Amino acid sequence: MERVRTKSANRIKGSLGDGIVLFIIYFLVGVITLIVLVPLIHVVACSFSSPNAIGSGKVWLWPINITLAGYRGVFSDKSIITGYANTFFYTVVGTMINLAVTVPCGYALSKKTLPGRNYFMIFFMITMYFGGGMIPTYLLIQSLGLYNTRLVLLILGAFSTYNCIICRTFFSAFPEELEDAARIDGCGVFRCFLQIVMPLSKALMGVMVLYFAIGHWNSYFSAMMYLNKDEYKPLQLILRRLLIEAQQNLQMMEGAAGAAGEAGEAAADAYNTAQLIKYAVIIVSSVPVMILYPFLQKYFDKGVMLGSLKG
Repeated sequence: MERVRTKSANRIKGSLGDGIVLFIIYFLVGVITLIVLVPLIHVVACSFSSPNAIGSGKVWLWPINITLAGYRGVFSDKSIITGYANTFFYTVVGTMINLAVTVPCGYALSKKTLPGRNYFMIFFMITMYFGGGMIPTYLLIQSLGLYNTRLVLLILGAFSTYNCIICRTFFSAFPEELEDAARIDGCGVFRCFLQIVMPLSKALMGVMVLYFAIGHWNSYFSAMMYLNKDEYKPLQLILRRLLIEAQQNLQMMEGAAGAAGEAGEAAADAYNTAQLIKYAVIIVSSVPVMILYPFLQKYFDKGVMLGSLKG
């Protein structure tokens, strides 16, 4: 009887402890979710609100005086449309180039029969921690004739050592017997990679597409450094220009605050309109990634776990 009572008490304590741990976990997840969602909902509400409501600070989680003026202002600006098209181009083509360079390299490095593969990995790892610097890179881009061309954003950073390591680890877990059987049936190296390995690597490809696509979509520093032509600039640089213009409008409004009548009102309206367009642009630039992520999430979760295991 005493043993039964002890076991029952231990079960109660264990279930109580598990309940407390689960409560803490759910509480932390809920807090983190609110931290992420509240700013996003606020931006969405501001993008559909009137400029005066935004300027007066009345908008929080629900739009006030709903209007599409911000989105009309976004799509009426030719530079924003051009930047949007450029960003799509850099994201799609750049991701394809990244995959074509990084994934085969990771597959090759996963083979123990590759001569000097350890030296290749050391060489690649060095580039993760050491670089030539901003000015030498700028001079190199100029000497190669890539300055002010679309190719500079596609070729620069085409290879990712970190993602190559993920690919190598993932491919290392493949059973060698599978590829041996394919070779017996007459498959060469390239055919084996394309028709046997790649169809079984959907999880990895989903992760790589997500990593590379988001990197290209959010990239702006390289474009700011190496592009001067407006027709080549991505959306992120247009966003940067809008933020600068909004700050300039704020300074103009503060300077005109002491003026009476129409001057101060015009400055305030210009600033509020710029703020509205800024919120609309944030939503427009974020929607494609938000749409893409749910379709790749299952591959993302599975691929990260598979890539983290050493075969």
